[in-house]
Amino acid sequence: MEENAYPKYPAYPPYEDDSQGVKIDPDLIRDIWHRRRWIGILAFGAVLACGVSAALSLPNLYRATTKVLVDHEEISESFVRQSVTAELETRIQTIYQQVTSRERLTKLITRLGLYPDERKHQPLEAVVERMRRDVNLHLEGLEANGRNATVAFTVSYNGRDPRQTAAVANTLAGYFVDENALGRKRQAARTAEFLNQQVEQLKAELDQHDSRTGDYIRRHNADLPQQLGANESALARLSGRLQLNGDLQSRQLERRERIQKEIADATTGAAMADVRTAEADLAKLKGELAAMKNRYSDRYPEVAKLSAEVASREASLAARSAATKNAPPPKPAESAAALADADAQLQSLKSEEGALRKAIGSYESRVASTPSRAMELERLARGYDTARERYQSLVKAYEDAKVAASLEQGQGAEEFRVLDPAIPPRDPVAPNRGWLLLVGVVGALVAAVAAIVIVEKLDTSFHAPDDVRSFVKAPILATIPRVFTAAATRRRRVRRVLAASAAIIVLTLLAAGSWYVAAGNEMITRLTTRGA
Repeated sequence: MEENAYPKYPAYPPYEDDSQGVKIDPDLIRDIWHRRRWIGILAFGAVLACGVSAALSLPNLYRATTKVLVDHEEISESFVRQSVTAELETRIQTIYQQVTSRERLTKLITRLGLYPDERKHQPLEAVVERMRRDVNLHLEGLEANGRNATVAFTVSYNGRDPRQTAAVANTLAGYFVDENALGRKRQAARTAEFLNQQVEQLKAELDQHDSRTGDYIRRHNADLPQQLGANESALARLSGRLQLNGDLQSRQLERRERIQKEIADATTGAAMADVRTAEADLAKLKGELAAMKNRYSDRYPEVAKLSAEVASREASLAARSAATKNAPPPKPAESAAALADADAQLQSLKSEEGALRKAIGSYESRVASTPSRAMELERLARGYDTARERYQSLVKAYEDAKVAASLEQGQGAEEFRVLDPAIPPRDPVAPNRGWLLLVGVVGALVAAVAAIVIVEKLDTSFHAPDDVRSFVKAPILATIPRVFTAAATRRRRVRRVLAASAAIIVLTLLAAGSWYVAAGNEMITRLTTRGA
């Protein structure tokens, strides 16, 4: 039967065995491959050419890594308390942000001539962002006390030139070392400066407390709690003097009345009665004198005054007793003088009483205000004590900060040290050409099978007698093979040559296009390589 002689309809399904499932006919697969092998070969070659061309044309990507060791403090914190207390991981990440800043990376790109092609066609911001993606920071630590303590970190850089990649990695690591040292110095210096300002402020506050306390003591010196005993003693003394003044006023009043009585009785001859009255007054006066001597010394003014009056009374009484019988009646002039003297003494005592009461009132006010003064002094002292404690603690912290700043200046504190500088890598980290070629081969096989299946499904012609039997009920009597003439054979050869030439041209164009797209394209390199 001639090939492609009849239209083909959907063939009957392959023979199925319920117990074994669908069986694949090897003869059918061989026939399909015989008919569609050039389609499969073309699809396989096209995909494989693109994959091989792309894998071979992708640029090499190198990675250089510098390891930086974290040297911890050489001096124990029990001797020197560090003022730089930020977490190491936080500090490293902070320095990483500073190192990868736009200004720093721009200077590095310009100085080392990085990304020349990108700088010609892209803005500087895009080139800087590209470099940020090429820089990688990795922390390395050990488990200690339930937490991961960082002991080192690595700085990596991905680039197309091995020497340039190593130079960039070492430069970035140097930035980390320098920024850590400068940052610690700045932080220690700022801490010491801040504490110095706080100390000066608290010192001024203490001076103000001292000034306010001194002014308060000077204003209320008389009624402070320390003067309470002296004020109470003075108050008791003034109260005694006031009582004595009252007694003296009573005696002067009695004297005044007696003088007035003497004047009234001068003409009645009552001299003896006056003598007895004088004796009684003298006895009373002596009793008062004895009582005052028990309380005060003889030099006390009132005691001396009362002693003089007792002596005067005794002399007067003795003279009057001796001359009572023959003495004439008292003269009115002498009685008037005695009455004037009694009035003068009484007036003086009243003036003294007013002064004593005023002084007593002043001391009573001092004693009454002593509790409030004590509370105010306690409040002032409490504020002063609080400020002094803060001042002492800040002075200690300031001294520690100065020592820590000196330690930072001397590089005795925690620092970064380049342990393994980057060297130009010999082998690229990307692309993984072996993996890409394997993917290309697998993709080519899948493409070839898919092309054969699709073409076979789209073809509706009959290729075998069984295809006809499955479509019609009439029996097939015979098959006639295709007979090619010489002209048909020549035309068939020409078509094959043209088809082969076209296939070669198409494959060449696909390979060239793949080469053009992949050549120098680092993005594809990164996307097709794990870890790059």
